[in-house]
Amino acid sequence: MNRMFFIILVLLTACQMTFAQQLRESFVNMPDSLSTLLTKVNREDFIDFLDSNMKAEVNNRLGGKSEMTKLTEDFLEVKMSEQSTFQMKVLTKTDGTQLLCTISTVCASACDSHINFYSTDWQPLETNDYLPSMPAIEQFLKPLPEDAAYTLRDAYRQADMLLMKADLSADDTTLTFTFSTPDYMDAEAAKLLAPYIIPTVTLHWRDGRWM
Repeated sequence: MNRMFFIILVLLTACQMTFAQQLRESFVNMPDSLSTLLTKVNREDFIDFLDSNMKAEVNNRLGGKSEMTKLTEDFLEVKMSEQSTFQMKVLTKTDGTQLLCTISTVCASACDSHINFYSTDWQPLETNDYLPSMPAIEQFLKPLPEDAAYTLRDAYRQADMLLMKADLSADDTTLTFTFSTPDYMDAEAAKLLAPYIIPTVTLHWRDGRWM
């Protein structure tokens, strides 16, 4: 029994090391076309700084500050600027090989995210293969009561543009969408609508896709 436990522990440790190595190598070797704000040296410095327990902040190509705020075996997050973030996670496909999921988020009056998938050497993959469907606006809004006041119905109609902030988890394989449409609405309308909003929708990585 002890021997079996030791073997399982070794395999789990090896798996974690493989994920960590893949994440770091892929991030450092990201093509310039996908990393217009950060140089390869910037990306290397991020990792070196965090490994040395230092603040991982660099001067980016535009002369601003970018900071890596999280780095685990299979996940990283970078605050690219005051208005934008980048997340990346290594995931396992059904055949046991790995892929990269990235999320780029920009926040103005409201936050909006773009999700992409790549092979570990940055070849683009078809998004629909790994994220068959995005949450619909109906998943964030509860039905109004039949006797809802005109002002509430008008607020409901204002939520006509679906904006979502997507976040990968550093701790597990979930993908969470936060409803950000109210942030671009009239403040009073957003306040009226608040009790009828479902703030988040969470998907889980199962059988090589988000479900």
